[in-house]
Amino acid sequence: LREVLDDVGTDAARFMFLSRKSDSPLDFDLDLVKQRNMDNPVYYVQYAYARVAALLRRAAERGITLDEKTSEDVLARLTSAEDLALIREAERFRNVVEDAARARAVHPVSFYLMELAGRLHSYYANNPVLSGEDRGLMLARLALLRSVGVVIANGLTLLGVSTPESM
Repeated sequence: LREVLDDVGTDAARFMFLSRKSDSPLDFDLDLVKQRNMDNPVYYVQYAYARVAALLRRAAERGITLDEKTSEDVLARLTSAEDLALIREAERFRNVVEDAARARAVHPVSFYLMELAGRLHSYYANNPVLSGEDRGLMLARLALLRSVGVVIANGLTLLGVSTPESM
């Protein structure tokens, strides 16, 4: 185990071990876990968090900031199917954690984080956040992505995996 930890790092090893049922065999692909790309599950999730952090930094550099709490008026701009799908996915976090606790199983949290990260990456690719003339929509999307970042951070923290601000 020490060799694996030295080779791939604690975060990657922990995420991979916690992504399986405790009674199922583990197929630990060392080559995959060493990769620093979107094929590596822990990198994929951590990168989603880092992407949100970078987006919020870029917004702040441009003088665009969000209030600590976002008003319903701002969030009312989120009406597209992709907006709503990402909101629904983020909202599932509480139920996933409660179900995982009841089942005394951690892997549902890992699976959920991978799904949420996938939705975030897709959303980010298809919905410009810091460009465009519509400041209200920009603020709404920033607030949504900030919320998703918080959910990802909370999930990674539950797993004992770090949340890097940049990658």
